[in-house]
Amino acid sequence: MADEEEKAPAPTPVQPQMKVLGQFIRDMSFENIVAQKGASPDIQPDVQVQVNLDAKKRGGDNQYESAIKLKITSKAKEGDTVLFVLEIDYVGIFHIENVPEDQMHPFLLIECPRMIFPFLRRVVSDITRDGGFPPLNLENIDFISLYRNEIVRRQNQAAPADA
Repeated sequence: MADEEEKAPAPTPVQPQMKVLGQFIRDMSFENIVAQKGASPDIQPDVQVQVNLDAKKRGGDNQYESAIKLKITSKAKEGDTVLFVLEIDYVGIFHIENVPEDQMHPFLLIECPRMIFPFLRRVVSDITRDGGFPPLNLENIDFISLYRNEIVRRQNQAAPADA
């Protein structure tokens, strides 16, 4: 028993804390091209979604902004007739604590968008429905893969072309 030393309890790791302070549509454009041309909206759509993410520190202590920018184009499966185009910049404002500096960038571009995405999905559904189309229910976005692909793209862009 004398060989056993009293060990101090291991310090408990500090868990990251995130609170959504607000979310809003910064910019939005919806064009119902079918209605402008007077065509019938009863066309089978082919929907393409482009996703861009952005994040930055805000003025307040531990306050950050994370934005999901979508460009959704719906075309007719037969031919190239564009049915509608929706562009939206959806922003969340977060209070974040206990995230190491070297992990803040992925946290802002993965975890924050994951938190606000369900609300953006509802907005997109409402806009497309109110615009005269069936509600568009976006598939889940894999923000981890999106982040990794962007890192690879930036590394390839930074690599010398003649290497």
